[in-house]
Amino acid sequence: MRTNLLIFNFFLAFTASAQLIMPHEESEHEGTWLQWPHNYTYGFGAEDLEMSWVEMTAALTSGERVHLIAYAEEEVMHISNLLEAAEVDMGQVDFQVCPTDDFWVRDNGPIFVQSGAGEWLILDWGFNGWGGDAPFALDDAVPTAIASNLDLEVIDLSAMVLEGGAIEIDGQGTLMATRSSITGEDRNPGLTEAEIEIYLSEYIGVEQFIWLDGLFGGTEDITDQHIDGFVKFAGDHTLVTMEDADLNYWYVSNSDRAIIDQAVNASGTPYTRVNLPLTQFPVQTTWGQNVGFRSSYVNYYVANAVVLVPAYDDPMDAVALEIIQGLYPERTAVGINCQNMVLYGGMVHCVTQQQPMGSGAMSLHTPPPNEDHGACVKLLDLVGREIQHPEAGQLFFRVYQDGWAAKAMRTIDGP
Repeated sequence: MRTNLLIFNFFLAFTASAQLIMPHEESEHEGTWLQWPHNYTYGFGAEDLEMSWVEMTAALTSGERVHLIAYAEEEVMHISNLLEAAEVDMGQVDFQVCPTDDFWVRDNGPIFVQSGAGEWLILDWGFNGWGGDAPFALDDAVPTAIASNLDLEVIDLSAMVLEGGAIEIDGQGTLMATRSSITGEDRNPGLTEAEIEIYLSEYIGVEQFIWLDGLFGGTEDITDQHIDGFVKFAGDHTLVTMEDADLNYWYVSNSDRAIIDQAVNASGTPYTRVNLPLTQFPVQTTWGQNVGFRSSYVNYYVANAVVLVPAYDDPMDAVALEIIQGLYPERTAVGINCQNMVLYGGMVHCVTQQQPMGSGAMSLHTPPPNEDHGACVKLLDLVGREIQHPEAGQLFFRVYQDGWAAKAMRTIDGP
């Protein structure tokens, strides 16, 4: 589903002389990417989530552009109306029309890296719906569509599955991750941990790995304990997490908690630890449904002018906001309502993806209906499996040469 494919071994040779680096989230952004919620995949839910996306967009426009991925052209007007009604600065907003399965752009979206020569590229890791637990064919095509629009080269890394929320980097060469969300049989059964580390070293610029075992979550947590739910690096040497009792509540094991306690940076210096609370009470949606657990504030997002912080209409919202504000005195901590978002499995960091400053001038426009995406190169079913002959009435995806994917249905008379 991708263009500009580069053979892995060839690119390893290239990067030996031009190390790729993924900038830290706190580095200056050109903008932030959001995938707008819709009802095309599941038939419901968007109306319960959109106000959180309006809140995020409004807050982000104070310091950077916001790039909104809309499922279809007709969605652009709907989204624009919502934003204009909220008096969002539309001069800071643009759209890319691209069909998506879901809205977790942190996991399926582009990761921007820079070479030693200053060239910006987009990494397109494999995405398989968190180990086949959710539809993913459309989401998997998003990085290529964005790279094509920005005229940036895309590196096809589909040989390794990696979700953006599965890794945390400190900007100084250290990466922390859980094995359960990267090395498991449902993500990368053909790769050893050593081979995975080679990928991450070559393409993200990692020098030191801090591996936690993590926990397979089944249907309760399809991310299989993404690291960005309970650990985040701040500044040069601060590790933001929770108290041990709250980590235990979050199903972080004794051995993993010990690794967090003893973590040091690539220079051997222990991190300064800052603990955020969990919510005081189990989260309830805006319509009163009990989500069933107390939730995390660690899953926040650092933008140019603001820090987007999960909020749950809980007494601990103010406590977490104050602590995070103290970590980022030059930015404004802004609470974003996540009461409904967390019901679907994530918070603000999960639905944002940064584009570093200098990585490309934006000029996004809605593609005309007759835009040529090249020949159809494959057909996929709704969970991303390649098929040859769809049955009559079956929904499927046509994938084109430039990475564009479009939903279709086979009629009795044709393919």
